[in-house]
Amino acid sequence: MSSRDAQLLARDAGLDLVEISPNANPPVVKIIDWGKYQYQKMKEQSRAKKKAKSSELKQIRLGLKIGENDLNIKCRKILELLEGGDRVKVMIIFRGREMAHKEIGTELMNKIIEKLGPDIVVDGKSQMSGRNLIFLVRHK
Repeated sequence: MSSRDAQLLARDAGLDLVEISPNANPPVVKIIDWGKYQYQKMKEQSRAKKKAKSSELKQIRLGLKIGENDLNIKCRKILELLEGGDRVKVMIIFRGREMAHKEIGTELMNKIIEKLGPDIVVDGKSQMSGRNLIFLVRHK
């Protein structure tokens, strides 16, 4: 169809003639409502922006002598953060002579991972940083 005929057709429909592919031979055009098209495109970008939540790194600190109930509360908090889309850095703090018993810290770490369930993944391996045992967890 000639460009003049396409322009007349668009004008009769009260719509706009928009060039889709200018490099094609002949160029491809479409008859659409330009304002509505722009609005839909803007809404689509807004939805994509909402879904693309950047995950933050949250931190939970706990000591070696933590009680069972306190540990359950900390694990519940970690699960809430994970479900929010964040990664969690768990830091087990050693005080004083506790540094001589690093195996207790490792046992506590394994206990925490077990309580969190099968839906979580430990990123990398745990590491000692000064007086702290650190490991990262995230949702599968």
